[in-house]
Amino acid sequence: MATLLRLATAGSVDDGKSTLVGRLLHDTKSVLADQMDAVERVSRDRGLATADLALLTDGLRAEREQGITIDVAYRYFATAARSFILADCPGHVQYTRNTVTGASTADAVLVLVDVRKGVLEQTRRHLAVAALLRVPHVLVAVNKIDLVDFDEAVCAGVVKEIDDLAAGLGLPDVRTVPVSALAGDNVVDRSTRTPWYDGPSVLELLEQLPSADDPRAELFRMPVQLALRPQAAARDPRHTDYRGYAGQIAAGVVRVGDRVVVLPSGVHTTVAGIDTADGELDEAFAPRSVSLRLADDVDISRGDLIAAAQDAPIPTNDLQGTICWLYDRDLVPGARVLVKHTTRTVQAVVKDVVGRLDLDSLDLQPAERLQLNDIGRVQLRLASPLAVEEYVDHRRTGAFLVIDAHDGATLAAGMVGDPLVARCPRDRASLYSI
Repeated sequence: MATLLRLATAGSVDDGKSTLVGRLLHDTKSVLADQMDAVERVSRDRGLATADLALLTDGLRAEREQGITIDVAYRYFATAARSFILADCPGHVQYTRNTVTGASTADAVLVLVDVRKGVLEQTRRHLAVAALLRVPHVLVAVNKIDLVDFDEAVCAGVVKEIDDLAAGLGLPDVRTVPVSALAGDNVVDRSTRTPWYDGPSVLELLEQLPSADDPRAELFRMPVQLALRPQAAARDPRHTDYRGYAGQIAAGVVRVGDRVVVLPSGVHTTVAGIDTADGELDEAFAPRSVSLRLADDVDISRGDLIAAAQDAPIPTNDLQGTICWLYDRDLVPGARVLVKHTTRTVQAVVKDVVGRLDLDSLDLQPAERLQLNDIGRVQLRLASPLAVEEYVDHRRTGAFLVIDAHDGATLAAGMVGDPLVARCPRDRASLYSI
C-alpha cells in the first residue's frame, strides 16, 4: 500500500505556488474532466492561450478575481508510489497565519522561489516557520527558469542564497530543484532543457522522501478528550461497570499492563484495557483514537494528559516559548490571554516579550512588543499547570495556541522552548537564551 505524505507549499507572492500545484495535479492525472473544462473556460474568458493551472487550487471567488491565494487550499492526489495530502498556502504576508496552519502538520514543505527575484523577506519567513515547526523535510523549487533561458549560473546564485539561509536556520537537508511550473520542466518529469541538473524532479523527490518516524520510538502521550461512562451509570451510580477515557494518542504506543501517570495530578496507575469502535486491542499507537480503561479509580477529566510513567513531563506554571504572532493587535507584557495546549485551556498572562527574530540576520533582537507576523520569544505565567514538553522532542505536546480571552480569536501559534536553538549552530544558541 502506498505511504501517505502531508505536503505544504509556501513562498513569496507570485512565485508560482498555485501553478506548480496545478501542474502536479494535471500531470499526475488527478484532475477530473469537468474541473479541467471549467479551468479552460475561465482561462479563455481571461484571454489566455493556455489553461491557467493555478485555478485548480485558487478555489475561492476572491482568489480567482484577485489572482492571489488567500486561504489554504487542500488537495488530494496519488501516484503508484505514494498518496499525498497537499496544502497550498498563501504567499501574501498578511496571510502568514494560514501558512503556519498549513505547515503545522506537514511531513514536508515545498518552498517556491522566483529565480529572477531570489530569496525575499517572505521566503525567509516561510523557511523560518518551517524550521520552527520542525517540518521533517524541506524542498525548494527554483521556479520560472524558462524566463532566464534555463541559465545554470543564474540558478546557482539563487541556490547559494538558499543554502546560506538554510545553514543560518539550522535546516539540515534542504533539497533544491530548478523548475518551470508553467511549462512543466522538472515538476513531474525531468527536463531535457536543464542538462546541467542531474537530480530528480519534484514529484520523484517527494516519492522518495522517507516516511514518518515509527511512533513506537516515542514515549506514550494521550490528551484526554472525554471521560466515558455508560448512560446507565449516569442514571444510577450503582452501575459502575465501565469507565473509560477517550482521546487521540499524540505520541508513542500503549499496551495493556503499561504503567502510566495522569497529569497534572501525578497519580500513577495501570492500563487495564484499550477499546475502539472496532473492539478491544492489546496495543495502540499514534495517531489512533482509543478509550483507555485504568486499573484504579482516578479522577480524570478533559484536558488531563495520560503519559508513560517513565520520563513523564513535569507540569509547570511557567511557559517559555517561541511564537508566530498572527494578530493585528500588538502583543505586550501584561496582556491576559488563554493558552490552549492539547485538549486543555488555561488562563495566562504575558510576563515578558524577550525578543523578536530578525529575518535578515537571524538574530533575536530585543523587543518590547510583537507585531503582526513577527516571530518572537515570550514568557507566560499560567493560572493552572500544563504538562508541556520541548517542541524539539515532542511536536504534539510541545505546541500550543495563544487565544484572545474575550472573543476566542487565535492570536499566536507557539512552540515550547526554542526550536531554532536545536537546529542552529552551537555558537548561535546564546542569541536565543533568556
